[in-house]
Amino acid sequence: MRDFMVQLAGFLGRRRRWVVAAWLVVLALALPIASHQTDHLTGGGFDVPGSESKAVSDSLKNDFGSKTGGITVLLQAEPGADQTARTAAVDRVRRAVAKLDEVTLPPVTAHRAELALGRQGTALLPLHSEQSSDRQIDSAATLREELDPGTATAGVTIYLAGQPTIWAGMQELSKSDLAKAEGGGFPIVAIILLVVFGSLAAAALPLVLGFVSVIVTGALIYLVSMQMETSVFVTNMASMIGIGVAIDYSLFILARYREERASGRDPQAARAQALSTSGLAVAFSGLAVIVSLAGLWMVDNQALRSMALGAMTVVAVSILTAATLLPALIAMLGDRVLPGGVVAKVLGAFRRRGQRPDREAFWVRWTARVMAHPWRAVIGVSAVLLTLAIPLLSIQTGTEALAQFPKDSDVRVGNELVSKQLGGGTDPVQIVASFDGSRPGRADRAAVASFVRTVGATPGVSSVAPPAYAGNDVLIQATPSTPSESDATVALVSRISSEVVPNTGLSRIAAVDVGGETARSQDARDQISGSMWKIVLFVLTLSYLVLMVMLRSLLLPLKAVLMNLLSIGAAFGVLVAVFQWGWFSNLLGFESQGALDTINVPLIFAIVFGLSMDYEVFLMSRIRERYLEHGDNERAVAEGLSTSARTISSAALIMTAVFSVFVLTGVPSIKELGLGCAVAIALDATLVRLILVPAAMKLLGAWNWWMPSWLDRALPDLSFESGSPAPEPAEA
Repeated sequence: MRDFMVQLAGFLGRRRRWVVAAWLVVLALALPIASHQTDHLTGGGFDVPGSESKAVSDSLKNDFGSKTGGITVLLQAEPGADQTARTAAVDRVRRAVAKLDEVTLPPVTAHRAELALGRQGTALLPLHSEQSSDRQIDSAATLREELDPGTATAGVTIYLAGQPTIWAGMQELSKSDLAKAEGGGFPIVAIILLVVFGSLAAAALPLVLGFVSVIVTGALIYLVSMQMETSVFVTNMASMIGIGVAIDYSLFILARYREERASGRDPQAARAQALSTSGLAVAFSGLAVIVSLAGLWMVDNQALRSMALGAMTVVAVSILTAATLLPALIAMLGDRVLPGGVVAKVLGAFRRRGQRPDREAFWVRWTARVMAHPWRAVIGVSAVLLTLAIPLLSIQTGTEALAQFPKDSDVRVGNELVSKQLGGGTDPVQIVASFDGSRPGRADRAAVASFVRTVGATPGVSSVAPPAYAGNDVLIQATPSTPSESDATVALVSRISSEVVPNTGLSRIAAVDVGGETARSQDARDQISGSMWKIVLFVLTLSYLVLMVMLRSLLLPLKAVLMNLLSIGAAFGVLVAVFQWGWFSNLLGFESQGALDTINVPLIFAIVFGLSMDYEVFLMSRIRERYLEHGDNERAVAEGLSTSARTISSAALIMTAVFSVFVLTGVPSIKELGLGCAVAIALDATLVRLILVPAAMKLLGAWNWWMPSWLDRALPDLSFESGSPAPEPAEA
């Protein structure tokens, strides 16, 4: 493997102009495609195969499309609005709905709305749809563009309500937050890179690679979305991870190249050494990230899978750009990537005034102090991380979306107004009874009528619509007396499914399924929560195997897995305290939901575990490289840490900064994702990598590198001792 990387470095150096030109062509083709990456994305993908809610959703689409909705339009007229303006508002809604496929506004509903708007100043227009729940989200997004909800026109304001409109509004808000985060993230990263490298050219390279990786991934997302259902949140995932990962990977390789040049190697030998060591580490660490994200495919949830695919894609593209485009650019720029110029002079003057000590000597002393008292270090750091993880014991998850919007958001205002008008939730509990064989007879209809009365008398039900018949099926829609996403409505749906339905005569003569948006969200929550053990087992097992092949050790991968779990547990503990308990919620500008977002739990676990492996692979590759030279464990740890600590710290600072920007700009669910990743990476790069790793390796001693000879021979030969010796330093 190392031979291949050395040969690749030589090829990239000789053909650097062709390589850069090829990437420019790829970028030119990707840019226009990436600009349309959201065209085919959807806010759906949360249906749970085999669930009651999915069965109801399919039945509604196939049999009851003209009798059900999901989107409600509210018209609210100011006292001064004349009748012409009120009529024009209804006509505006009619024209907007006419542009949608399989969504209709019945003429009688529009006529009643005109009368109600004239008499009362408020009118509800429930739309009928033959679309699935997911496609209704896309229709709601189109209506938002057409109707500009929340904005008064001639004294009449239009609002949209219903679960599809909430998710459509969330798409819009997420796109806005993403633009703000990218706008704020790149300048911060640029400043950090300038300080780290002391060169404009060197600082620009990681930014260029981050830009290229995100754009190319955007184009690939567009192509993927044309073939499979892809969540709109995949763009946030790809951008959030892509910026940090692409910059980190290029930082690792570029820092190693500069180190080799400083040690006396000529440019060609320095590139070969950088790519065959740090470049190989980047490939392994990227593979570890991809493996972690692949664990999300253990859940049969299309939204989660598509987000994982987007993140995996941007990591793969980042590996490719770091391994091909970066060496070619370094070859073209030459010594301009080394410290120098105005930036180096300014930073040098600042450092002289601050009398900063030699960094490498500092890290040698640091490692010596840690390894002098290994038990104290292990117990102390573990105690801190376990204390931070204590809140994790009380973790709760939920999927409430409406409360994530600002109080003055049109999405929140519209749904609250409609809920008040209806006297309960905007999304009814939908119950479908399917009779086997012929159409329901008189006795069957009597059982349905009895069931409707029973449901209507159930505490928490505001009203029940007359049953609707279609072929062998019947639909009963019950409006809850509480908001659709509230705990009370969730409990109501559970009670109807587990208590009301089994105790009625209808369940003995028909198959009865309970669905609707509340049931659908709860099914997704149960599916994801119930699959966490599979995700964790998959990620831990595959990550262990990847590290075992790379490090040729049985104990070092185990140590890495356990330490990653410590930092992840601490991060989740912080998330529970902040987002579930509400600590610092005012400071961060959000309302506590009383629970963590259901889908964020597996996302954060997979992302953080993979990114933590980045730093583990980079650090351990340097330590192993030194160990292979002289066989002294303690010396290898000290030398490996002293040469990589600054790069790891800089990379972690960049990644933490990127995620922190999302904490400041995102809706609560995005804030949660950003904070969880930022905290975990900060803990991992400081307490774990700089204290826990050297202390644990001191205690393990020679056992660090234990590998049975028979297993070593059986494993693929991909580790760092492979290949020909590294190029020697150039003669002075």
